[in-house]
Formats: sequence, structure tokens, C-alpha cells
Amino acid sequence: MNKQKLKQEKIERRKKKIRIKIIGTTLRPRLNVFRSNKGMYLQLIDDSKGVTIASASISEIKDDKKTKTEAAKELGLLIAKKAADKKIDAVVFDRGGLRYHGRVKAAAEGAREGGLKF
Repeated sequence: MNKQKLKQEKIERRKKKIRIKIIGTTLRPRLNVFRSNKGMYLQLIDDSKGVTIASASISEIKDDKKTKTEAAKELGLLIAKKAADKKIDAVVFDRGGLRYHGRVKAAAEGAREGGLKF
């Protein structure tokens, strides 16, 4: 097997273990993180209803001069603002099988600075 396939299998294995333990509710939705090489997406999901409450993507941030990590922090602030508009102040953080490092960590810190409680 090549390295990329092994890495993807590790991510999928971690994602399954995390999803068993983490469930979003109406009062405390799940803050889901999806990261690709070019972009990043954050969603607030109510698993009891199967509904996405709010979402934000890196394309909503206009400044091209920022690094990916700085843009991820801005994205965290943006999703926190959208959550505040919907009167949500507490979430369950779902890192989607990714390590809590780099852009994932920056997005989480930005959401915390914006007022979300994990």
C-alpha cells in the first residue's frame, strides 16, 4: 500500500471512533470540520434532526494575502458569529478524524474567541 492510502485509512478509522462518541443536539450542535488541500469548511449540525444549522467556508473570506492558518482562524470567528445570530453559544467539536493541529486548531481557537464554548 502506498503512504497516501494508509494515511486516509487512519483518518477514516479516527473519524468512526469520534462519531460514535459525539452527537449534536438542538441545544448543543456538532461543529464539524472538513479540510482539504485548498479549502476548509465548518458546519453546525443538529444530528437529532439531521439538519445543518449554519455553515462557513474559506471562500467566504475575501483576503487572499492570508496564510491558510490565518484564514482558518477567521473562519472560526465567522462560524461563531453565525452561531451567535442563531442564539447558539455551546457546541460539541468534531475534528472529523483530523489531528488537532495547524488549521484545525486555528479554526477551533477562532471559534472560541468568537464566543463558542466547547
